[in-house]
Amino acid sequence: MNIHRFQQRLSSLAALPLSPVLGLKGLEKESLRITCDGRIARTPHPQALGSALTHPHITTDYSEALLEFITPPAELPETGLGFLDEIHRFVYAVLPQDELLLCTSMPIGFDRDEDIPIARYGNSNIGRMKHIYRVGLAHRYGRAMQAIAGIHFNYSLPTALWPELSPLLELGPASQASQAAAYFALIRNVQRYGWLLLYLFGASPAVDRHFLTCRGGIPQGFEELTPDTFAPPFATSLRMSDIGYKNKTQAALFISTNTLDEYVRSLCHAIETPHPPYQAIGVKAGDHYRQLNANILQIENEYYSPIRPKQVARPYEKPTLALKRRGVRYVELRALDLDPFEPLGIGAGQMRFLELFLWFCLLQDSPPLEREEYQRCQQNLLLTAQRGRDPQLRLQDDGQEIPLRHWAERILACLEPLSRLFDEQGGDGAYGQALADQQCKVADAAHTPSARMIAEMTSRHEPFTAFALRLSQAHADHFRQRPLPEERYRWFEQQARRSWADQHRLEQEDRLSFEEFLRRYFSETCQAA
Repeated sequence: MNIHRFQQRLSSLAALPLSPVLGLKGLEKESLRITCDGRIARTPHPQALGSALTHPHITTDYSEALLEFITPPAELPETGLGFLDEIHRFVYAVLPQDELLLCTSMPIGFDRDEDIPIARYGNSNIGRMKHIYRVGLAHRYGRAMQAIAGIHFNYSLPTALWPELSPLLELGPASQASQAAAYFALIRNVQRYGWLLLYLFGASPAVDRHFLTCRGGIPQGFEELTPDTFAPPFATSLRMSDIGYKNKTQAALFISTNTLDEYVRSLCHAIETPHPPYQAIGVKAGDHYRQLNANILQIENEYYSPIRPKQVARPYEKPTLALKRRGVRYVELRALDLDPFEPLGIGAGQMRFLELFLWFCLLQDSPPLEREEYQRCQQNLLLTAQRGRDPQLRLQDDGQEIPLRHWAERILACLEPLSRLFDEQGGDGAYGQALADQQCKVADAAHTPSARMIAEMTSRHEPFTAFALRLSQAHADHFRQRPLPEERYRWFEQQARRSWADQHRLEQEDRLSFEEFLRRYFSETCQAA
């Protein structure tokens, strides 16, 4: 870590006459629908919630039972959390009384992969494409992995600050290119230091036996914690481990984040390169698609990265081409578990800390990240996911081994003057408190959500399924006891009706056969921009 460079840049930022450091924040929160007896919901996506294809705020992720809620970008965490709270209250108003939203990232409620229903999006070409992509994921990785839930933190730096920020970062005058370079520097440092987020916020330290059965059995090093509940001794985020979103095919991938062009080029190469094991699956069986193609990645979203550069894509536009044409608009931080102790899965303090952390990653020196260092970063993430609370754990920092706790203390110390700057900008002490809360976790791992989960389950001799059901029911009561005001309820109803009309219009407007639609979609290569 180049602390001197970070301090120089922070001092320059603080010296600006006007430094609007608060950026825009958005959330994408996934939750599995389950029944009150702990089984995955087999009912279709509720019609009253609107079309999962076209609704801007309520959709589904992998499964018909895996809801996803999306908030508009907002400067204050409380604004986004307020909107997310309204979504939950609306959803609970229309869900059957015997259904709940699962509060944990690791799923429960199925015995076999086939118990997990794959999401459907209607009969339009784009709707069929989204469904077949998920069928492909099932063939490649299994459905159980796809039923894991998380929360994504979207963040964009203040637009008004770019004219000063670009020269401060030694990127020259503000431009689309310099903005992309700044975001990619931030992304590389999240890859370097993102293990810290797994330690602080990891909340998937244990899993149900049936999930492991679907994933191939109980891995070495897992112990039975409580009945039908297994965990490694010091795990923080199994969601981000080998039984979660890690897999052998993607472990061999190296998607460069050194420049926007390199990122697009290497990602497109994976999308356009056939992979023999996926060729063996086959693209079609008779008239039924088994996957969109037999390449390393079917589409960009299949690349499971802890953080992604994002640009708003236009209808039928590939994400890579949107990035190449219009640069980076924001980053999507994807390494976050649902916090089962928070009804919304995340709190304002965590959001403020994440903002501080991303600014640290922006201001810290960020040299190119080549394959060898990238692999060390991935190993640090994996070790923290599996053993993050182990007091003996040491990570690799620039070729040297360093205790996780010591490294975490150094990073959090860098955030102290940054938190003071944010509080001067209107944080009113909230950023300093958010940092202090995380410093407590580094001083004592018992304060981490993963340790708290383990402590509750062991003290109550409670299986993971019972723990998850108990907290999920408490959260359901929290939302159902606070019905939405009539005006807001009607607004969500209107959004749902409009989304169904939008889906119907898409289905009526399709003029191409599905085969021709796919051919045209994939014919646009990285050279199309």
